[in-house]
Amino acid sequence: VVEVVGGFDLRAMTGRYRGSGQASYHPQILLGIIIYGYATGVFSSRKLERASYDSVAFRVIAANEHPDHDTIAAFRRRFLKQIEGLFVQVLVLAREMGVLKLGTVALDGTKIHANASRHSALSYEHAGKIEVQLKAEVADLMAKAEAADRADVADGMSIPDELARREQRLAAIARAKATIEARAKARHAREQAGYEARQAAREAKTAASGKKPRGGPPAPPVAGPLPTDQVNLTDEASRIMPMAGGGFDQCYNAQAVVAADSLLVIAGEVVQAPNDKQQLEPMLNKIAELPDVLGKVDDLLADNGYFSEGNVNACAAAEIGPVIAMGREAHHPSLSERFAQSPPPPENPDPLEAMDPRLKTPEGKKLYALRKQIPEPVFGIIKSVLGFRQFLLRGLDNVRGEWSLVTMAWNIKRMFVLAA
Repeated sequence: VVEVVGGFDLRAMTGRYRGSGQASYHPQILLGIIIYGYATGVFSSRKLERASYDSVAFRVIAANEHPDHDTIAAFRRRFLKQIEGLFVQVLVLAREMGVLKLGTVALDGTKIHANASRHSALSYEHAGKIEVQLKAEVADLMAKAEAADRADVADGMSIPDELARREQRLAAIARAKATIEARAKARHAREQAGYEARQAAREAKTAASGKKPRGGPPAPPVAGPLPTDQVNLTDEASRIMPMAGGGFDQCYNAQAVVAADSLLVIAGEVVQAPNDKQQLEPMLNKIAELPDVLGKVDDLLADNGYFSEGNVNACAAAEIGPVIAMGREAHHPSLSERFAQSPPPPENPDPLEAMDPRLKTPEGKKLYALRKQIPEPVFGIIKSVLGFRQFLLRGLDNVRGEWSLVTMAWNIKRMFVLAA
């Protein structure tokens, strides 16, 4: 870690320090402590401070300095975007060490808990009920305050304190309702655009065939928030998402593109959507932004959750071979299915028609089978070995930066294992 951090270009950080006041810790020391902490499963700033006293490795990285937890936490928050920008520098170093080769990569996502409880979520319907209740209590408290006879005021009750507490709750509920209403407005705009597109396609089909299409016309979207629409009062950017083992929790959806030969993460992202289908094109854009010195991606593996004709076409446009499952595979295929002859490729196929027979060839099946052993071990080690199951920071931009920090720490840990 000392060698890697020592080779970073930290001018974006050192240029923001002023020369007055008490001498500051050099960014190289604080960055080394944070990266080594994430690489060894120590994420809390308080535990990092304690490790600078108790751990020999941390003492070496910190040059026997002992930054307090407030300094470490403030540095992480202040320079999160700059730390995120160091991600590519680590990849370039891995390439120079000869441990990173792109070629085949795999894309997958995993749900990571937000720093918020799902019990802190407030639905639009329940917010309205609580708002009515609080307003009635405020009116009752105001009446008690104005009454000359205070005999009906309970012992220990402070009317100003009770009023202030309810005013704070009413303000929080008003902010939550405004957020839900803004999300509902944006959702309605998206759904309205889709509705108009479907309606236009239906009318065009009717005009072309002269016959009325089967089925009823598409239903227009409903404007306004639904009673079940909700926002989390602790981290409003997080979302309720289904979990792999069943149930729901307050999470973010973390994406990663992993190189097959090295298990190094070459691109990452955090999104609010629980579904992966819309995440392939943004990840292709991140791959395209990587420097040319890292090489070229030839094939991209992804499971059925990423399949759509648009995603296959996007891979072809990026000159990357798509290897995306077109449906769920049976767990126990029959012998005839396992050893069936590969279908001949069609003449002049489009990207989807070209991918379908490729997936059915022995080479295609063998290539797609690699998907399970590329991103899933990375997620498993990050979550179960390093113990990173929950973001420490809140807000979408902050958790994106923290995910870059986690994957960068994993890459540093992994590349030195490969080099050894």
